Amino acid sequence: MSPVPYHGPNTEGGESEPLPSMHNDGDATILVVDDTQDRRDIMSILLSQAGFRVFTAEDGREGFEVARARHPLLVISDVMMPNVDGIELCRCLRADKELYATPILLVSAMRVDDKSAVEGLQAGADDYLEAPYDPMRLIAKVTRLMERARFEGALKESEERYALAARGANDGLWDWKLKSNQTYFSSRWKSMLGYGEDDIGNRPEDWFSRVHPDDVEALEAEIADHIKGESSHFEMEHRMLHKDGSYRWMLSRGMVVRDADGKASRMAGSQSDITERKQAEAQLLHDAFHDVLTGLPNRALFMDRLSQAVERVKRHPDCSFGVIFLDLDRFKVINDSLGHMVGDRLLVEISHRLEGCVRAGDTLARLGGDEFTIILDGVEDEADATAMADRIQDQLHRPFNLNNHEVQISASIGIALSTLNYEKPEDILRDANIAMHRAKSAGKARYQVFDATMHFHALELLRLETDLRRTAEREEYCVHYQPLVSLETGQLTGFEALVRWQHPERGFIYPEEFIPVAEETGLIITLDRWVLREACRQVRAWQQQFPEQQSLTVSVNFSARQFSQPDLVEHVQQVLSETGLDAGCLKLEITESVFMSSTESVTRMLAQLKAVGIEIYLDDFGTGYSSLSYLHRFPINVLKIDRSFVSRIGPEGENAEIARAIVTMAHSLGMKVVAEGIETESQFTELKSLSCEYGQGNLISLPIEALKAEKLLNDLSGQQWQSRQGKKKRATPYDLSMNSIKSIFNQAG
Repeated sequence: MSPVPYHGPNTEGGESEPLPSMHNDGDATILVVDDTQDRRDIMSILLSQAGFRVFTAEDGREGFEVARARHPLLVISDVMMPNVDGIELCRCLRADKELYATPILLVSAMRVDDKSAVEGLQAGADDYLEAPYDPMRLIAKVTRLMERARFEGALKESEERYALAARGANDGLWDWKLKSNQTYFSSRWKSMLGYGEDDIGNRPEDWFSRVHPDDVEALEAEIADHIKGESSHFEMEHRMLHKDGSYRWMLSRGMVVRDADGKASRMAGSQSDITERKQAEAQLLHDAFHDVLTGLPNRALFMDRLSQAVERVKRHPDCSFGVIFLDLDRFKVINDSLGHMVGDRLLVEISHRLEGCVRAGDTLARLGGDEFTIILDGVEDEADATAMADRIQDQLHRPFNLNNHEVQISASIGIALSTLNYEKPEDILRDANIAMHRAKSAGKARYQVFDATMHFHALELLRLETDLRRTAEREEYCVHYQPLVSLETGQLTGFEALVRWQHPERGFIYPEEFIPVAEETGLIITLDRWVLREACRQVRAWQQQFPEQQSLTVSVNFSARQFSQPDLVEHVQQVLSETGLDAGCLKLEITESVFMSSTESVTRMLAQLKAVGIEIYLDDFGTGYSSLSYLHRFPINVLKIDRSFVSRIGPEGENAEIARAIVTMAHSLGMKVVAEGIETESQFTELKSLSCEYGQGNLISLPIEALKAEKLLNDLSGQQWQSRQGKKKRATPYDLSMNSIKSIFNQAG
């Protein structure tokens, strides 16, 4: 059939704007030959956007016809095609007297060392591209072949082929008479090496003796091949010794002039100083594979070396190595509080200390942020790797002095060993990362060595995260309510709202298992807000159902992530308005982690919430880093004594010192106190004697479902009604909290 050339999208004036053109000359034409329309279209788009003019053909026969008609500067052909395939097309082009010099790029999914690929290169293809290909790699290969085609075309059209030597005034020229073995070097050629006119002789040795020892053999081979006719021209980059003792990078080009018998009689060319370009390229290459801040290898270079290590172990099973994955603990706190400049200084100082730990054959890299990795070469056993982890911790334990700030930092370290027979570098890095997270969750400032069970737990965590993202739409959340009582009167004053996850397959999942995942993924924001709305709605409904419970309160836990939301206060007010709950009945429980972020914005938000009438509870008091300072700086109404302090109180009130100190301090600051985790009657009695206002815990009631909480309220209301009617002796405060509430819960359960 007659060919219908395809000009490619936007090559002749389409509607969409092409990418900035790299090639604006009209002869930048390329012929794309492929029997698949989609592949032709994709390649045409990529080449057109790069500034090339594209023609297409559906097979080798049509491609040859289009090539004869259009004389493209480059032919790109698929290998496997019906009728005439890419290999046969190569042979046809090389046999044509007008097209024999046209560069050919073969594209195939087969590896370059496969038989058909090698056959294609032997048939005359200039280069080979494996599919699927990276677009940038395609453009790079095409650009190189196009430039070579232009160069050869210019030589072909030149009246005297060695005129290449006069490419510019800044080039040094040379002319080598092969028969007499005499060489002319221009003044510029000599001066770019620091020599005067009479300082260099006229023999080839005066050139080759100054070439870098590592480059001279290749240079002589390139010239010899060109003289024998095995290349169309000579071109090579190499180093030459300057008079000052340094080596300069030179680009040498040349071409042979042949006599009537076709024998090489002379060779002429030019030499250009490309040292600055090579230095710039070296810097770009360094920047591409090194971290800008610390100068350490970056992720790309680390993964390349890790890949080499994995392959080396495959070839030599007796070799072994380890990978350390290091993540700094609380770096974000330091970065946010002291500023990013100090944070960057800290990272640089840490990199220096880590460099002092590694050995000559190891690779230390910064993956990004506060993550560092190390390839430990020649690790004999686990003890070698853990010894390195100990050295790192010792180095980081010493304080850093940064801009008059003394900073202490620790790291969580994960270790993976090559003895687990990894196939891919990303797998061993993944496992080292898993071990690091296990170390961090175990308490930070420690290391963990990866084992197979960790991978299983990581997959479980991933499944948990996936399920967690679907819980809201599937309505799998529910709220349980734990009663809060007055230790003085025994009266029920309110509930703490605690979220539960009713998983369709695993049953109830408790907060300690899924809240950390929600925190890490950001899902905690949506979760907290759902619990807030549901708890406010439910408590308001109970207030309406039981008129004597109008002052019933509910406390809701809020994550530190909530305070990064600019609409937090407005959202809380909107929930109160929509549910009808009075602001004084809502208590927001926060932990000290809230104060680790922007204290100015947190202070403002807390003040706005308190101004509305909402009370702020500080949960887990005493377990954070700087608890005492927060009591003065932030508008806190109530402290909650952490259950770890309550659990220490013995049968006779022993070990109650911390609880007593917290109560005393809170009262001196005008705050009230809630004790959580009350498990025994002696703890209840002791806390009451300390004038602790409120308490909660399993002694009084476990967290219960909404229906059981409603039954509790109903029974308590019945007792109060009977007491008012004189039909029942009024229960003592202690009996009401300890007997009535507990018995009602047991009956409901």
